[in-house]
Amino acid sequence: MLIIVTQRIVLYKEVAIIAPTASGKTALSIKLAHKTNSVILSLDSLSVYKEIDIASAKPIVDERDGIVHFGIDRVYPNEKFDVVEFIDEYNKAKKYAQQEGKNLIIVGGTSFYLKSLCEGLSKVPTISDKTKNIVKNELSNITKSYEYLLSIDKNYMSKIDKNDKYRIEKALEIYYETGLSPSEFFQQNKPEPTIKDLQIFQIDTEVELLRKRITQRTKSMIEKGIIDEVIYLEKKYTRAPNCMKSIGIIEVLEYLDGKIDKTKLEELISIHTAQLAKRQRTFNKSQFTNITKDNLENLENLILKAF
Repeated sequence: MLIIVTQRIVLYKEVAIIAPTASGKTALSIKLAHKTNSVILSLDSLSVYKEIDIASAKPIVDERDGIVHFGIDRVYPNEKFDVVEFIDEYNKAKKYAQQEGKNLIIVGGTSFYLKSLCEGLSKVPTISDKTKNIVKNELSNITKSYEYLLSIDKNYMSKIDKNDKYRIEKALEIYYETGLSPSEFFQQNKPEPTIKDLQIFQIDTEVELLRKRITQRTKSMIEKGIIDEVIYLEKKYTRAPNCMKSIGIIEVLEYLDGKIDKTKLEELISIHTAQLAKRQRTFNKSQFTNITKDNLENLENLILKAF
């Protein structure tokens, strides 16, 4: 007797959900993960740190509702994590999903990470100690450094904020090490994308509604104990790590220094978070063109159709 066994072929699918902070991305992604048999990769530059729980507004274990998450609690605050490590995390998430017969939902507010996945990373030159010292001296006047770079590479620098010290530093290092402007260097060292043809969805939230959500989330963070969390983080890790300069943490440190009272603390966290949300919207608008945008309620059905 001949027995024919038919095996169902499961096609791997991955999508991305982007939106400003406090837009409801986390709850939507978990709901969709259940409906689409997916794991989640967080696009949040603060959630990667262990012990930064309230300030990052990361979903706690119970809130993850049994869904496997990548990009959360990966390193301690005094350890390195940047876009290179994030791409490694993506590769781990994709490998796990494919081995387990699942899909992948990439979700978060740090869209620079997503852009790097879609466009790839150029190899950067090895920076000599001599160049590092030159750049260090140049950065003593960040405004002058930015204007100088703008004069030699207007196209590249016009996309960088004049106060973005990290990216200004990297641009200076490339120029002084290679003699090439950043645009010239990256033209000669073109990146290879990690993801091709990724469907990207964006939650479109009215500004006033987003502000209300930010205000409510700030109140919740204070009620949950963000002040105690920052006291613990400062005692264990000092103020040196870059993550200790994040919104929510830096304001609490000002409160602990006696510079502001608790009312002002809540106000500043809300204001700075709203400013971050505006920057995120601007970045998404300028960097991603082929995306699907809709409100939170409608977007769920649009994403389900993609699977």
